[in-house]
Amino acid sequence: MAGQGTTTSAAPVDTGGDAYLQNKVTRRRAIGPGLRTFLIFAVLVGLGALIFPSSYFYRVGTLVWINTLAVTGIVVLLGYVGLVSLGHAGFFAIGAYATAILPNYGVPSPLAMLSGVLLAGLLALVVGRPILKLSGYYLAIATLGLGMLIWMVLSKEAWLTGGPDGMTVSGMNARNLFKMVGLNLKSAEAWYWVAGFTAAIGAAIAVNLAGSPSGRSLRAIHDSDVAARSLGIDVARAKSRAFVISALYAAVAGGLLALANGYITPETGGFMHSVEMVTMAVLGGATSVFGALVGALILTALPQVLTVFADYEHMVLGGIMVVTMIAMRRGLVPFIADLWTRRKS
Repeated sequence: MAGQGTTTSAAPVDTGGDAYLQNKVTRRRAIGPGLRTFLIFAVLVGLGALIFPSSYFYRVGTLVWINTLAVTGIVVLLGYVGLVSLGHAGFFAIGAYATAILPNYGVPSPLAMLSGVLLAGLLALVVGRPILKLSGYYLAIATLGLGMLIWMVLSKEAWLTGGPDGMTVSGMNARNLFKMVGLNLKSAEAWYWVAGFTAAIGAAIAVNLAGSPSGRSLRAIHDSDVAARSLGIDVARAKSRAFVISALYAAVAGGLLALANGYITPETGGFMHSVEMVTMAVLGGATSVFGALVGALILTALPQVLTVFADYEHMVLGGIMVVTMIAMRRGLVPFIADLWTRRKS
């Protein structure tokens, strides 16, 4: 019969392109989103250090990174879970005041800062369960009340906190940390590097959280509590976890601010500071750690630029924010990402 004793070979398949794509995907997986985020933040920290001409710019840069760290906690709570807190400045102040008060009783500054972070996390855990049963503006008002209680304690207990006048912060000098490795930096430069890399670590942790099973549970709750429960997710526990994590971020940022400034006042725990942090998150894009960075950069650095408008500074800043939010409702970073995606497609 025709064809007997013969073999047919399949057409050669060019696997070069597939191998290249597979290697590319493998490399991306090897790096991981958290490490990639850390590296991007680290590069941005280094670029800032290259272009800053004076200690003043390092000082502003330090504030940007500290605010980025605090707002990253808001991203976890607001962007991942969809919960609004108007009292997070209270946790920020707990971290700051613990860092300032405990060294006066012989506690080393790093341990004092750690104690403040743990205290903020414990308070968030204790009050989170009952508060997080609320939703919408009820939750916002409840967290506002918590923040106001913390602010009142800081303002009234002058024997401990210095009252409305605040108190000085004695303790760790970041310059000494760099001298140990042979780097002689000015104080402003040293705190810039410490704040920048702390923010980078915090951003990497938040990104890894978003991709973990716990993070996916939080995002499911953001879409629908009922749907999340139907999937077997413990909604109350997940919300409490997110609330505690965001409080820890705020407390670490507060401790860094206390050490970098060398002086703190109760306004660190005031209502306007809470509103400012939420505004940074929404302005940059509450679903992204890069949105936290962009929002912190705008609301920290832009007022320094707008001082040329003198008495109209706040009016111009408010106008910019209103126009931005009308044109970019999801925030700057998601808006730019959408533009990039449409342009590529």
